[in-house]
Amino acid sequence: MTIKISRRLQCIADLVPQGSKVADIGSDHALLPAYLVKEGIVTFSIAGEVNKGPYEAALRQVKGTLIEDKVSVRLGDGLAVIKPGEVDCITIAGMGGSLIASILNADKAKLEGVNTLILQPNVGEEFVRRWLSENGWLLQEEHILEEDGKIYEILLASKVDSDTFMKEEQHLYQDQPLGTLTLDRSWLMQLGPYLVRQPDEVLIKKWSNEIRKQERILSTMAATNSNEVKEKREHFEAYKRALEEIVACWQKDKRSLNGWKN
Repeated sequence: MTIKISRRLQCIADLVPQGSKVADIGSDHALLPAYLVKEGIVTFSIAGEVNKGPYEAALRQVKGTLIEDKVSVRLGDGLAVIKPGEVDCITIAGMGGSLIASILNADKAKLEGVNTLILQPNVGEEFVRRWLSENGWLLQEEHILEEDGKIYEILLASKVDSDTFMKEEQHLYQDQPLGTLTLDRSWLMQLGPYLVRQPDEVLIKKWSNEIRKQERILSTMAATNSNEVKEKREHFEAYKRALEEIVACWQKDKRSLNGWKN
């Protein structure tokens, strides 16, 4: 049986440590856990799902295969589907960043023995980065890709000792000058400390889309002149200007690099 997965799930699968035991939270059809076992990447996987429909779909996905004894499909909310020490890698993909952070925060005891987190928020990536930082998980890699008209960021984090965490975290989120701006910790949490080092077309497209979103927000405020709306408008305008400069700098650097290569 060949299991086909999307580019997004393939990127996640490529980050899973060889020989690990993984729990995929919000697994939907259990495609990722089944693929990981089928390809010999992991020795055991858990497919966790909170909703009965997807849970039953996951059961059907696994039932009758040669990997049935290595993929455990479980119905439960968040990390409730695993026991402490049962897995050493957790993947959570396809939901909002604030929800991912709340899932991890709600049951920290279940993270005992876990060394690797692979997280793919659909929105609100900064909530995930902030949770990792506040809970001693070192962000090791960031990937961004576009598939079927949607842009995804995938974050890989590891549990390290406190001294290593403090040293690496400080370096990771140190201020980075860009044009007339300084990308401080707050900006890097939002944009991605690794992604901004080598901005590609997908990252530029993502934040160009955000600029257009800010323009739409500002257009809805144009007809109102109350002091409260005026203050909000000034905030959105300042944010949009900053994003425009960031994107312009990325585009300029990319053109310079391409010109140098040619």
